[in-house]
Amino acid sequence: MKKILIIDDEADLRKLLTDYFEMNGYFVMTAKNGNEALRQIEDQPDLVLLDINMPELDGLELCRKIRQFVSCPILFLTARVEDTDKISGFQAGGDDYISKPFSIHELGARVEAHLRREVRSQNKMSIKFSEDLTIDYSARVLYIHDVQIPLAKKEFDIIELLSTYPGMVFDKERIFEKVWGFNDKGDSTVIAEHIRRIRFKLKEHGCENRIETVWGVGYKWRKS
Repeated sequence: MKKILIIDDEADLRKLLTDYFEMNGYFVMTAKNGNEALRQIEDQPDLVLLDINMPELDGLELCRKIRQFVSCPILFLTARVEDTDKISGFQAGGDDYISKPFSIHELGARVEAHLRREVRSQNKMSIKFSEDLTIDYSARVLYIHDVQIPLAKKEFDIIELLSTYPGMVFDKERIFEKVWGFNDKGDSTVIAEHIRRIRFKLKEHGCENRIETVWGVGYKWRKS
């Protein structure tokens, strides 16, 4: 049973999320402030939901402290959606943002996706997406019809990111942040060129349309 730690000063929201996740088979721990959260973190949750606007200890600072104890996904719950706030959150050690008000079902899907990625990472699995396509995340290689496809590091990084969250749309800025990082010079326009090269290599070996364009938004890995 996966353990989720919910950190939020709103009692009603804590109860709503607790009821939802317990009903969906999770073990839920809660904390209403930073001190409670730091005590709970000793139980090594599998995922943390963290409100940024916390009393006493700011959510970003709390995230930095939590990162000293766990490497699990940390998802921010926040009404703040400015790019500068997102950058601060990722730099503090967060993995994703959920904007308030949010759909609880979307939140549940994102939690599932992050936990699924953690399992793949920890087990260092090879994932077979179809009869033709297999990705070995441990060896960082992709096979089509049992033939290894030559990929540059960033090309595999993009495939790893998108394929770990099949069906989830990533805009170019988010892909750049996750693959290149915040300190890398450049901009998100390089994403389109990398996607083009990946598609060419897949098509060359008879595997097409794995990465779909969502016009005006970004890219996603097609669900099998």
